[in-house]
Amino acid sequence: MKRIMLTVAYDGTAYHGWQVQPNGETIEGVLNRCLSDLLQEKIEVTGASRTDSGVHALCNIAVFDTDTSIPPQKLAYALNARLPDDIRIQASKETAPDFHPRHCDSRKTYEYRIYHAQVPMPTERLYTYFTYTPLKLEKMREAAAHFVGTHDFKSFCNTDSQVQDTVRQIESVEVMENGSRITLRVAGRGFLYNMVRIMAGTLLEVGRGHIEPEEIPRIIEARDRDAAGPTAPACGLTLVKYEFL
Repeated sequence: MKRIMLTVAYDGTAYHGWQVQPNGETIEGVLNRCLSDLLQEKIEVTGASRTDSGVHALCNIAVFDTDTSIPPQKLAYALNARLPDDIRIQASKETAPDFHPRHCDSRKTYEYRIYHAQVPMPTERLYTYFTYTPLKLEKMREAAAHFVGTHDFKSFCNTDSQVQDTVRQIESVEVMENGSRITLRVAGRGFLYNMVRIMAGTLLEVGRGHIEPEEIPRIIEARDRDAAGPTAPACGLTLVKYEFL
């Protein structure tokens, strides 16, 4: 028996998130089904990041155990031949038998992408959030700086979450502009349910002038979901980097 690690990229538009759900297709469900069919044994993968419905990823990590004789590096090619076009294995390799992607030191980097123009661009609709409202980027950058550090982010966690510890460490938050696209790039050691999307929604409110940058510390200290801005739509969010430390 050996443990295999997959690096998985996917367009999350058609899926109900990563984790297996009883009411819809998921990334995890497709991987389990295709791997079980390929290897002729029951396979259940464990993912590093349980991305939400509609969220994309360039590099999510998944592991599974198998008795297969297929060389680990060849599994990516064999599996890609069975996967739908919106899921692709970027790499496959053998890892330590006790390796668990959620029980090790790691850094995740997410990007929330905004398409800012007078009229929506059809080719951007699945991967960005569209807004025509003027945004004050310097104020968004000033506000973003307040997220950096170790804080209790309960104000930025979906109320349906059952997690008890809401303290997380954010290493950087950048607000970048390239033509009509604005990118919020957030790196940290771990994130709460909907955390990056709520941060994005709050920064958008700052950009629109509805929240002042200096209010962010008060919102964090409130530990109240109602104190923060709205949850930004899932389509704009992509997991872009996963690093083991």
